[in-house]
Amino acid sequence: MSEERYVSLAEVKEMLETESAKRELTPEQKLSLDHASKFAKIEVKKARKLREELCEIDFIAPAMAAKIVDLMPTHVEDVRILFTKERLVLDKKQIEQILKLVEKYL
Repeated sequence: MSEERYVSLAEVKEMLETESAKRELTPEQKLSLDHASKFAKIEVKKARKLREELCEIDFIAPAMAAKIVDLMPTHVEDVRILFTKERLVLDKKQIEQILKLVEKYL
């Protein structure tokens, strides 16, 4: 069984485009590629780098880092909404740290 890892929509798009060059995609894969193409907000290299930088922050899990890259929040409330289901309440300094990183890649 393969290892589980979290990737951004930009990375999903790249993976599916690579796969489509090799063979015909399944209908589900075609829908996923269409979705990723429409909603990926930054290019794959930037997405990978941002996800890596977010994972270096001790309070951000890999799954949350991928979600932040997908949504690219620009406001304090956007970040708070992302963390509502987490058992962590972010302070203003932590939110600003996330927003500064995201802003660097916009």
